[in-house]
Amino acid sequence: MARKMTLWLVWVGFIAYVLFFAPPLHLDQTLTLLKNILTFQLTEINPIILSLFSLVGIWIFIYSGVLFIDGRIQKIPFWPFAIASLGSGVLGLLPYLATRQSNQEFSGQKNALLHFLDSRLYGIMLTLSTLIILGYSLAFGNWGDFVEQFLGDRFINGMSLALVLFYLLFPTVVGDDMARRHWYQPQVFLAVVFVPLLGSLAYLCLRPPLFSSTNREKILMAN
Repeated sequence: MARKMTLWLVWVGFIAYVLFFAPPLHLDQTLTLLKNILTFQLTEINPIILSLFSLVGIWIFIYSGVLFIDGRIQKIPFWPFAIASLGSGVLGLLPYLATRQSNQEFSGQKNALLHFLDSRLYGIMLTLSTLIILGYSLAFGNWGDFVEQFLGDRFINGMSLALVLFYLLFPTVVGDDMARRHWYQPQVFLAVVFVPLLGSLAYLCLRPPLFSSTNREKILMAN
């Protein structure tokens, strides 16, 4: 109950911050940024801002690698929240985290989507994409311009802080995912907790596959 209450407070608090305490919203500037992204006019965008926008998507994919599986055993599936998070980022994700029940078992079969999300290939693809995004921002980004926009623009400020929340909240679902796999690696969990983004990606790359009910039964019978 305390965990759920904390997550709801984080959700309400973040909304309150964005509405009442964040820097002003420059609607024309924000719409121009989104138009440039959607029309691939990338030379018009500070690479750091573009990378932050891309990393929101990376985080949604990271959570999807865990929560689509988790959603199979919850009363409320994850997919509506995944769609909501595509448009609202962490605000669309937090209600799922607050309403889900802790569950360390998996039953049934994995469909094609779950097989892909559960694969190490999925984690490797996300990791390579992230390294490219980070390298691009570090090599070509204008940090002075980013700091100015972070301090003066609500959209950039909120998006940046949302990335911090994505990182801080991921450990709340990793423990159940590790238990479902019967894979207890404290050093990996600590990497998720203390290494922003790359620790979470490492988890997706290193975790063993989740066995379906049929495969688990075969292994138990063999032992």
